[in-house]
Amino acid sequence: MERHWYLKRCRLFERLPPEQLARLNGVSRQKTFPKGSSVYLPSDVSQGVMLVAEGRIRLSSLTPDGKQAILAFIEPGEVFGELALVDGGTREEYAEAVVTSTVILLPGDVLQDLLLESPQFSLGITRLIGLRRRRVERRLKSLLFRSTRERLGSLLLELVEQYGRPVPEGVLIDLKLSHQDLASIIGATRESVTLLLGELHTEGLVQIGRQRVVIRAPERMARSLGLPVPDLPGTPVPRPGLASTRPAAESPG
Repeated sequence: MERHWYLKRCRLFERLPPEQLARLNGVSRQKTFPKGSSVYLPSDVSQGVMLVAEGRIRLSSLTPDGKQAILAFIEPGEVFGELALVDGGTREEYAEAVVTSTVILLPGDVLQDLLLESPQFSLGITRLIGLRRRRVERRLKSLLFRSTRERLGSLLLELVEQYGRPVPEGVLIDLKLSHQDLASIIGATRESVTLLLGELHTEGLVQIGRQRVVIRAPERMARSLGLPVPDLPGTPVPRPGLASTRPAAESPG
């Protein structure tokens, strides 16, 4: 029943007919991974698609010189490893539990049957693969054509849309990321990211703490970098003393 609830919570499966959802639930397996443990490694056989029930999963790869490149963070209700449906070979990236996480493994052969039976589900998978491909293409273009400052600013604004939470100082990126994590995402060194965050702090655009980043002026940051203004997460929280109700934090994604 618990797995069934998690499947219904996922947008990809929420519109499946009850009999198909029950079939998928019957063959799925659930496993909890401690913080820092590997969910799968490159060269592991792709046995199916995985759904995050609880926690957070980081997808990454290693460059030839041994540096980590972070590809994505996967949140509860999202799936990963979807390429197993079109290429049943081996995994190409690392999947690691950022915090203690519960993952549901959905067998690839059953999902492939659902693809043939349900055009709506097939369209959903196609859209998911297309969306993630576009994200990779945008990041590649950013690496090729933007300065490190522009790449960092673009990443921070993207994180505002996905993980932003209004706070009195601005918008908190509600995701713990070290300077090294940020550097691994944008293809830069930790030292350059630290230097650029210091510059943005001096300019009044961000506020930096220990694994804590607040974007004080998202619109001004976007304009200064020539980037689109991000969709902000709700109404800003009022400063102490103003009569208003604090809005509930929105869930990521």
